Amino acid sequence: MNKTKSIVVASLMIGLSLAACNSGDMRRNPGKVYAPDMTYSRAYDAYTENPNFEDGQTSRLPVPGTVAMGHQLPDHLVEGDTNAYKSFTTSLRFSDAEITEGGRLFNIYCGICHGTALDGNGPLYASGKFAAMPANLKDAKYLHMPVGQMYAAIKYGKNAMGSYASQLDIKQRWQVIAYIKKAQSENGGDAFTFGTGNADTSKKMAMAVADTAAKAKQ
Repeated sequence: MNKTKSIVVASLMIGLSLAACNSGDMRRNPGKVYAPDMTYSRAYDAYTENPNFEDGQTSRLPVPGTVAMGHQLPDHLVEGDTNAYKSFTTSLRFSDAEITEGGRLFNIYCGICHGTALDGNGPLYASGKFAAMPANLKDAKYLHMPVGQMYAAIKYGKNAMGSYASQLDIKQRWQVIAYIKKAQSENGGDAFTFGTGNADTSKKMAMAVADTAAKAKQ
């Protein structure tokens, strides 16, 4: 019995030694493979040499003057430039559905402080967690506030209010402002100019981006 065990142990040790000394391809040879390029893909890391493209690069910068699909042109505002805030505006016009979406976004990100009624009596203030009441957007102080100042407050924050630039993209910020301005116009504020009732801004923005890209190639 002991002799048999010794033979088995010796055989295992020899097998392990042969496997460890194998200097060939460490992958199991599958024999003939159908579509080997699919079995063993040739992947290229980002920004490494790639013979499949003329410039030899796997990744490259976007074409100058173009904007990624679904994105807007940058607003070029500079934080702290209050004079620019007052004159800053947009040419975007929103349909009723897009303004309703602005109201939904307002209730998600702004309503907790400013209140869903825009009166500054949001759940955080009503709970007693804020010593100072958030801005009552229906108060005379805010009814005629320039839209650029509102935009800057959303992008950079103001006083105790933090920035919402990471939560709301450019179009969404203007949708929220459009919702606020529409509500303010119904309470003695400036005339509402954001809505057309039938504007398809997404389509118009896509056409503008395509036109910019075409001009960049000329």
